[in-house]
Amino acid sequence: MTTSPPTIDELKLQAKRLRQAMADRGTPVAHGAALELVAQQHGARDWNTLTARAPRERPKDAPSFAVGNKVSGRYLDQAFEGRVLSLTMLPGGELYNIVVQFDKPVDVVTFDSFSAFRQRIRAHVNAKGVSPRKTSNGLPHLVLAI
Repeated sequence: MTTSPPTIDELKLQAKRLRQAMADRGTPVAHGAALELVAQQHGARDWNTLTARAPRERPKDAPSFAVGNKVSGRYLDQAFEGRVLSLTMLPGGELYNIVVQFDKPVDVVTFDSFSAFRQRIRAHVNAKGVSPRKTSNGLPHLVLAI
């Protein structure tokens, strides 16, 4: 499985967040050092090597959601809000494996006699955020509101 590579702007944003996090912890890091650290995190020798491999912009058919994004939608026909923890492109490039952490647990059982709460889910979705798998009533398992 492969993930969609981050764009240069996304990599710069990662470096900016790293600088801020380090400064908040009392260890300021120079801008250039933050760029080099991000390059190392992505397995590149240095920033120039990383940016030579990174796309300038996201492909048109790429999903509009990414790791760290706040998302909302419906899971097993129950409304939720949460954050994308992981996003991996599956072989073939048409589906993505997504892991979402809900802000509040969601009861996925519709019966009054018992409950089953979920707070973290894993599903396959297309670039529009819709799961190809469906429930017994024909609704997709997961639909992200994009």
